[in-house]
Amino acid sequence: MDTAAAALPAFVALLLLSPWPLLGSAQGQFSAGGCTFDDGPGACDYHQDLYDDFEWVHVSAQEPHYLPPEMPQGSYMIVDSSDHDPGEKARLQLPTMKENDTHCIDFSYLLYSQKGLNPGTLNILVRVNKGPLANPIWNVTGFTGRDWLRAELAVSTFWPNEYQVIFEAEVSGGRSGYIAIDDIQVLSYPCDKSPHFLRLGDVEVNAGQNATFQCIATGRDAVHNKLWLQRRNGEDIPVAQTKNINHRRFAASFRLQEVTKTDQDLYRCVTQSERGSGVSNFAQLIVREPPRPIAPPQLLGVGPTYLLIQLNANSIIGDGPIILKEVEYRMTSGSWTETHAVNAPTYKLWHLDPDTEYEIRVLLTRPGEGGTGLPGPPLITRTKCAEPMRTPKTLKIAEIQARRIAVDWESLGYNITRCHTFNVTICYHYFRGHNESKADCLDMDPKAPQHVVSHLPPYTNVSLKMILTNPEGRKESEETIIQTDEDVPGPVPVKSLQGTSFENKIFLNWKEPLDPNGIITQYEVSYSSIRSFDPAVPVAGPPQTVSNLWNSTHHVFMHLHPGTTYQFFIRASTVKGFGPATAINVTTNISAPTLPDYEGVDASLNETATTITVLLRPAQAKGAPISAYQIVVEELHPHRTKREAGAMECYQVPVTYQNAMSGGAPYYFAAELPPGNLPEPAPFTVGDNRTYQGFWNPPLAPRKGYNIYFQAMSSVEKETKTQCVRIATKAAATEEPEVIPDPAKQTDRVVKIAGISAGILVFILLLLVVILIVKKSKLAKKRKDAMGNTRQEMTHMVNAMDRSYADQSTLHAEDPLSITFMDQHNFSPRLPNDPLVPTAVLVPITGRKNVYHGDNNSFFAISYL
Repeated sequence: MDTAAAALPAFVALLLLSPWPLLGSAQGQFSAGGCTFDDGPGACDYHQDLYDDFEWVHVSAQEPHYLPPEMPQGSYMIVDSSDHDPGEKARLQLPTMKENDTHCIDFSYLLYSQKGLNPGTLNILVRVNKGPLANPIWNVTGFTGRDWLRAELAVSTFWPNEYQVIFEAEVSGGRSGYIAIDDIQVLSYPCDKSPHFLRLGDVEVNAGQNATFQCIATGRDAVHNKLWLQRRNGEDIPVAQTKNINHRRFAASFRLQEVTKTDQDLYRCVTQSERGSGVSNFAQLIVREPPRPIAPPQLLGVGPTYLLIQLNANSIIGDGPIILKEVEYRMTSGSWTETHAVNAPTYKLWHLDPDTEYEIRVLLTRPGEGGTGLPGPPLITRTKCAEPMRTPKTLKIAEIQARRIAVDWESLGYNITRCHTFNVTICYHYFRGHNESKADCLDMDPKAPQHVVSHLPPYTNVSLKMILTNPEGRKESEETIIQTDEDVPGPVPVKSLQGTSFENKIFLNWKEPLDPNGIITQYEVSYSSIRSFDPAVPVAGPPQTVSNLWNSTHHVFMHLHPGTTYQFFIRASTVKGFGPATAINVTTNISAPTLPDYEGVDASLNETATTITVLLRPAQAKGAPISAYQIVVEELHPHRTKREAGAMECYQVPVTYQNAMSGGAPYYFAAELPPGNLPEPAPFTVGDNRTYQGFWNPPLAPRKGYNIYFQAMSSVEKETKTQCVRIATKAAATEEPEVIPDPAKQTDRVVKIAGISAGILVFILLLLVVILIVKKSKLAKKRKDAMGNTRQEMTHMVNAMDRSYADQSTLHAEDPLSITFMDQHNFSPRLPNDPLVPTAVLVPITGRKNVYHGDNNSFFAISYL
C-alpha cells in the first residue's frame, strides 16, 4: 500500500504528459455535456480552470496506476489531497449548456482516506451566463467510503440563459485522502431525487419596503431538503417560510427587509440534500427609489396671513412615474404638520399667523406600496408682521441711582406686538452745562420685566419714553422726567493745579472738578514730603491733611523745609463722599547756606606783606548740601564806598585773577574749595601763590589794601544760592618793600622773546631750503660764500637773543611776583584768556641766561628752545 502511494505522483505526471485520445464512443453513451472519463476530460470538452491552485488528475483503466488497491478500478478524475496545502482548490469545468427542455445532471463521487480522515470538500458550482461564481449549490465533505455514491443536479435556468457546472475539490487540513468523480450524465428527464424549481420571477419594490421571493419546486419529499436564497455576489439568505402545495409541489418564501439600492441584484433558489441539489434561474430584485424634488418650493408672494409658492416638482431624484403631488407645511417652532394635495404648479397657503416662520416641503408619490418619497428640500420663510395693537403704558420708575434708572413696564405679548420680532427701545435726553445736550436710544430685552438705563450723568434731569416697533408699525409712550441722584465728584483738573514755591512755604490753588456730580461740600488736601536735596531733612513722616470749604480753592502751606519735594493729593466731596484724588508734586526753593557769625570778629590769624592767613569755619546747609566754598579778594580803592559786611551782595560771577587784571574787575576769586576740604575750622593763607580748583591765589600787593570775603554756595539742578561774609581786611603797607618782579609783566616779556626766537628759526629754515635747491653746477666758492653769510646771520641772531635774555633780568619795582609752575595744585601758567606760552624745559641753573622762577623752598630754571 505504501509503495503504491509513493508511485502515485509519478503516475499522475505520466498522465499529464501523455496526450488523451479522443474516443467518439464516450460521447455516444451520454447526452451532450456528460463524460465517463475513459479517454480523459478533454474528449468531453471539459477544461481545467486556469486560475485555480492545482489540477484534477485523470486515472485511466487501460494504464497502470499506483493508487491503493482498495480504490475503485476504471477511469475517473481524482485529487490526492496529500500533495497540496490546506485550502487549495482545483476546478474542473463542464462545457456551457442551455436548458431547452427539462434535464438532470447525474454523477458519481467518493471521498476516501485510508485512516478515515477528512480528505477535503467536493463543491458543485453553477455559473450562469458567464457571470461571477456564487456560493456552491451542493457540497459534501469528510470520509464517504471507498464505494461510489450518486448525486443529482436539477438545474433550472430556462432558455435562452446558459450555464456551466464546475466541480471543485478543496483540500482540508488533514491532507490525507482522495476526492474523485466519475460517470457524469446529462439526462433528458427530470431528476428523481432532487426537486426542480419553476421559473423564478423578478421582484420590484420601492426602497425601504420588504421584498419577497416565492420559490416553487416539484419533487418527492423535497420539503425536507435544505433551502436558501442565493445572491449572485455569494450571500445566502435563509428561508422564511415553506409550505406544501400538494404531495409533489412545495413553496418557499424568502424575505429581504427594508431593501435599498444596494440590495438590487440577481437572486436564485437553491435546495440541497445528500442525494443532490436543485437550483433555479436567477431573478432580479428591482429596487425603485421613490421620487423626491431636487429644489425647494419657490416663494412667489407673502402677506401677514398667507404664502404663495411654486412647487418646483419637475426635477426629481428617484424613479417615476409621479401619480400624486402634495404640499406639507408646519411652523418651525411647532409640532403639528398639515398636508394638502395639489394639482396645479402653484399653491396658496391661507390662514397663517403673522410674523411666523413656516417650513414648506413638496411630497411626490409613485405607484406601489411605499411609493411616497421623502419630502424635498424645505422652503423656510416667514409671514409679514402686523402693526402693534396699542401704545405701551406709562413707564414706572423702579429705582433711581446716580448713573442709572431702572424702569418697569407690562409684559408685551404677541397679541399686543403682532410680531415675534419686535423691538423695545427706551429713548432719553438730558441737558448739561454750557447748553450741552445728549440724546440716545437703547434697545432692551422685550422679555425682561425691568430695564436699566445706565451711563447717565449724576444730578441731572433725564426725560424717558418707551417705543415699541416692528417692521409694520411704531407705538410710543408718554415722556417721564426723572432726576438722577448725586454721586462722588470727579477729579480736580490736573491742568488747574498750580503751585508757587518759596523757601519755607507753598501757595497752591486749583479749580472745581469738571464733573461735580452734585453740590461740592468741601475740599481735602493731604500732603507729605517725599524727597529732599538736604539729607538732614526727614521725609518719612506721616501725611498731613487740610480741609477747605466748598468755595475755597487755594491754600498756603507754611513751615515747610527748603529744597524739599512735597506731594499733594486734592479731592472734592459731595454728600455721597469724596471723589478720586489728583496728585501734584511741588518743590520748595533751597536757601542759602548759613555761615558762622563773623560780626565784630576778625578772622585774621597772620599777616605778611604779600599774604594774610584767615580762619575758615564751615557753613550750615539749608535745603541743599554745600557744593563749594569760595574766597574772594576785593581791592580797596579810595574812591569806592566801603560796603557793609552784613548788607553786602555776594559775588555770583567767578572771576580769575588774570581776567580781573585784564578786565579791570574790582575783585577776583582766589580759591574754590570742595565742601569736603572744610569739615571743621581751618586756616587759609590768601596770597600763597597756589591754585585751587583752577583759581590762582597770587601774592598780594603790599601797597594795596584788600577785603577778604568768604562765600558758601549750594547748587541743585538749575537753582543756586550763595551766602557770603567779609572775614578780614588787609591794609596797604607804608614802608618800601623789596622789589619783586610783576608776574604778569614778566610773563609778557617771556612771550615776546619766544616769538622773536621762533621767527628767526623759521627764517633760517627757509634760507636753508633755498640753498639746497641751488644747482650743483655752481662753483664751490659761491657755496662757501653762501655758508659764510649764513654763519654771519646766525651770529647776529644769537647776539640778539643774548640781549633779549639780558633784558629779562630787570624786575618790576612795584608789584611782587611769585609763580610756582609745579606746585601741589597742578597750576599751569597757560590760563584761560592768556596768550600762548612757548614750550619750556626745566634744567639746572648753570648760567646767567636762564630765567629763574620759584618760591622760598625751591628754584627752577626755564631754558627756551
